[in-house]
Amino acid sequence: MILIGTMNLTRTRDRGSFYCPTCGITETYRLRARRPFLTLYFIPTVPVGAAEEFVQCDQCKATWDVSVLEMDRASHEAAKEAQFRDEALRASILTVLIDGTISEVEIDTLRKISVEVLERPLDREELGELCSIATRNRIEPKNYVLTVSRRWSEDQRRLALQAIFLAATAEDELQGPRLELLSQLREMFDMTDAEYQSAIEDALMR
Repeated sequence: MILIGTMNLTRTRDRGSFYCPTCGITETYRLRARRPFLTLYFIPTVPVGAAEEFVQCDQCKATWDVSVLEMDRASHEAAKEAQFRDEALRASILTVLIDGTISEVEIDTLRKISVEVLERPLDREELGELCSIATRNRIEPKNYVLTVSRRWSEDQRRLALQAIFLAATAEDELQGPRLELLSQLREMFDMTDAEYQSAIEDALMR
């Protein structure tokens, strides 16, 4: 009986140093290439696909697309900050949509939050698209915040809390699911009562 199958062979093509997003510092890496081979009696014989290159950190073993080699610490931190502002904005939108509707006052408030709190301008067209996505996917604000906030820093959580609070109180009515969400954020963000109150007070001063 002839045994035929496939297997992936991985080889190191280059070595160097790069800024590892996981480690947060400069580390050494290996540029590796993975390629599928046809095997005969478990012996690789003929390549059956193109080689796939990736970067592997020698310290944490995390793997990345080769484009990571083009990023330095500053550009990586800038990308992470932009991602946070997008996530905090989405959390604010989900807070407004918690009752399934959005008013002109809430639209104006969200656009104000995007500029004055998150420094991430938002026009009505993009806001409409984000609302449609959130409504279509039935995303729960608590679940969303719980997921994305794990990678936020302490300062980012404070800023996100302020944005969400302002969104929740856009029409001066804080009750039901919005009030419950805000009460859960203190624990989710691992804040003391004093830290939570201070963040809210600063939001009211904006």
